[in-house]
Amino acid sequence: MGNPNVGKSVVFSRLTGIEVISSNYPGTTVEYTLGKTTLGGESAEVIDPPGVYSLEPSCRAEEVTREIFEEGADVVVDVVDATNLERNLNLTLQILERGLPTVVVLNLWDVASRTGINIDVEALERELGVPVLTAVAVSGQGIRELVRAIPEARVPPPVVFESADQRWARVGEIVERTQRVVHKHPTILERLEEATIKPLLGIPFGLLVLYLSFAGIIRLGEFLIGTILDPIFAVYGSFVTEVVGQHTTGILRDILIGTSPEIETSFGLLTTGLYVPLGMVMPFVIPFYIVLGVLEDVGYLPRISVLVDALMHRVGLHGAAIVPCILGLGCNVPGVMATRVLESPKQRYLAATLMAVSVPCAAQNAMIWGLLGPFGLRYIAIVYGTLFLVFISAGFILSRIIGGESPEIFLEIP
Repeated sequence: MGNPNVGKSVVFSRLTGIEVISSNYPGTTVEYTLGKTTLGGESAEVIDPPGVYSLEPSCRAEEVTREIFEEGADVVVDVVDATNLERNLNLTLQILERGLPTVVVLNLWDVASRTGINIDVEALERELGVPVLTAVAVSGQGIRELVRAIPEARVPPPVVFESADQRWARVGEIVERTQRVVHKHPTILERLEEATIKPLLGIPFGLLVLYLSFAGIIRLGEFLIGTILDPIFAVYGSFVTEVVGQHTTGILRDILIGTSPEIETSFGLLTTGLYVPLGMVMPFVIPFYIVLGVLEDVGYLPRISVLVDALMHRVGLHGAAIVPCILGLGCNVPGVMATRVLESPKQRYLAATLMAVSVPCAAQNAMIWGLLGPFGLRYIAIVYGTLFLVFISAGFILSRIIGGESPEIFLEIP
């Protein structure tokens, strides 16, 4: 268990060998994941619930986690972000209140050390009354120690807090006794990260990222088409036209290779039918997912969510809804599936509807770039500008017609 974006799913993957999505997208693990591992020579079932901030539910993810927790567990592995000990300890104390055997894992230990955060692990272990380990889950550091520690997990000393204020006061005491922070001046990268969520600099930066992303996708797609795929299809087109033309006639020939000698305009199954998806669409789809993966890995997607939150509220959504929309630019199906992270049926319906009418998928994007790219980015901008206006106007109208609530969310920025 643990807060969102503390590396909980990575620890789960290390323990079980099951690859789960470990990204900065908000609410990635909406449904819990099951896995198997061997502990102390015995097979054990490992459950990876959604990341939560509290066992006092305020959203669907926290409800799911609490339901799983109340079903009972032999051992709880509480993954804590070592760079943000104070915030994470609130959930830790709630877990300890339940009286289950617990092991606390201080993940991101390398980042904490690099940023001047020093935690006395032995003192923290005494304060909590349960084993405390350090780990760097992405590299596997500390996982072997965790595997050995889980069978030896012990029940924490009885503790009950009468109120949230009392629990937070205890968190403050623990942090005061166990953590020391050496002040370090922010780096240029940290200053840039901070600027990306401020409208004054974040919006121009976001537009620049958008421009560079689309420009890079178009240039790389055109390069793949011009230098690799067009020469291949030129040879393939001549070959298949000659072979099929010799062995078929009439309507069958027209179906297979069409009526034109040009592969782009013959409209045959073996000519244009293959050239359009492989020679026109695929060269733009591959760069799109490369760019999306880069933006995800550097943690820029949740920053976009913060940046557009005010705008998305105008259409009855919140900033986190931009992530399904961005996924919809690749394919509307995973985009619609990603709307599960939205809290209310109204928000999920709005996001899915707006994606259907105004968010082009990768194949449609590829056709837009392929057809208009040679004429310059201006015409591409006109198309996307029109779609943006449709998105805003349709969302504004639908949000006022459709009943239901649009709850707020907490969003983790890595």
